Amino acid sequence: MNDSTSLYLDLMKKCLTYSLWGETTQSVELAEVLPFKNKFLFNKLTAFINKNNLEIVRKYDYDPDKRASGLDWPPLADTMIGLRRLDNLQKCVESVIKNNISGDLIETGVWRGGASIFMRAVLMAYGITNRSVWVADSFEGLPMPNLQQYPQDQGDIHHTIKILAVSLEQVKANFARYNLLDDQVKFLKGWFKDALPKAPVEKLAVIRLDGDMYESTIDGLNNLYPKLSVGGYIIIDDYVLKNCRNAVHDYRKAHGITDEILDIDGIGAYWQRTQ
Repeated sequence: MNDSTSLYLDLMKKCLTYSLWGETTQSVELAEVLPFKNKFLFNKLTAFINKNNLEIVRKYDYDPDKRASGLDWPPLADTMIGLRRLDNLQKCVESVIKNNISGDLIETGVWRGGASIFMRAVLMAYGITNRSVWVADSFEGLPMPNLQQYPQDQGDIHHTIKILAVSLEQVKANFARYNLLDDQVKFLKGWFKDALPKAPVEKLAVIRLDGDMYESTIDGLNNLYPKLSVGGYIIIDDYVLKNCRNAVHDYRKAHGITDEILDIDGIGAYWQRTQ
């Protein structure tokens, strides 16, 4: 890797994680801090804030160590996976490029798109024009647990977390801000159970699963792992979560996968397919 490539990708990681600046405030809704019972007063204050183009914020204590490890939910960053998991992603993509492992790159569960944007940036940095980055998400947040089919997700509350729902239009706009929205970026919109089985993806070199739940993880494995080239990588962002980890272990056991699972940062894990 030459100096300009290294500098570009390092800068991209710091921009995508907002590590260059570090947030000091976080936007909040009026109802969070002033839960008025008087609807008339509440509506008046809301109208005043909107009319004067104001915003309510609370102090945000930026912690560079947490950001590096992806241990916070950043107000402004385009990814919450942190610098270390981006380092790992770069390592995997560079490896398949160097060793000519055939296939595209895919992320399932993209939030604001940061990790997918970074994969496209790596391809751009190395002048790779014959691979696509597939961006798969409902763009509506996570699904309610399907307990009839996946009782392992009993009690999962990810579907209630509004911050996880980022629209397709916003993710596309985020790609465009980095000048990385082009024909090599392909979007797959829908719940994984619906979108992944019919996805026109032929072969993959890097798979990045970020679905949190058992269902989302097993859907990704069932539909994408058979397309992973030998020598390619699969990254499990939420391996620290019990339901996600159990899905990984169940899939590996059912298919006789013995490749060593390697830790990334105590949260994510990955392995290289050898057979």
